[in-house]
Amino acid sequence: MGRIWGLILMLFLLSCDNNRDTRNPFLQEVGFRFDLNLSLPLYSPLTNTGSSVYIDASGVGTRGVFVINAGFDQFRAFEASCPNHAPNDCSTMLLNGQTATCPCEDYEYSVFTGQQFNRPDDGNRYYDMLEYRATLSGNVVSVSN
Repeated sequence: MGRIWGLILMLFLLSCDNNRDTRNPFLQEVGFRFDLNLSLPLYSPLTNTGSSVYIDASGVGTRGVFVINAGFDQFRAFEASCPNHAPNDCSTMLLNGQTATCPCEDYEYSVFTGQQFNRPDDGNRYYDMLEYRATLSGNVVSVSN
């Protein structure tokens, strides 16, 4: 019986994948927490499904965060720095409704899903937007990493 448990434990440990190849090499893991009070005029657009805002506060993400009301009391938050190159002078994406655009290469991303719309078919690796945790409690959306 001990051999069976040993075999199960070994299979379990071998099945755990610590592969960091899918980790975006351009964006660092930034620890932060920011609360958005939906009663404040600056964040009140988030009371409507499909509405999004750009948070450009010091210490929030690398280049700020896009937050969208995805409906049914669900909110999503994404890094505002383009995920497909290192942060630079043009890497802060521009928010236009539910689309974020990188002014460097005109890459476009969905703020609902974080997925890149116009992914080039050139064989290179492209990354979707880096997502942060967003939770609703009462009338406050907390965004954190």
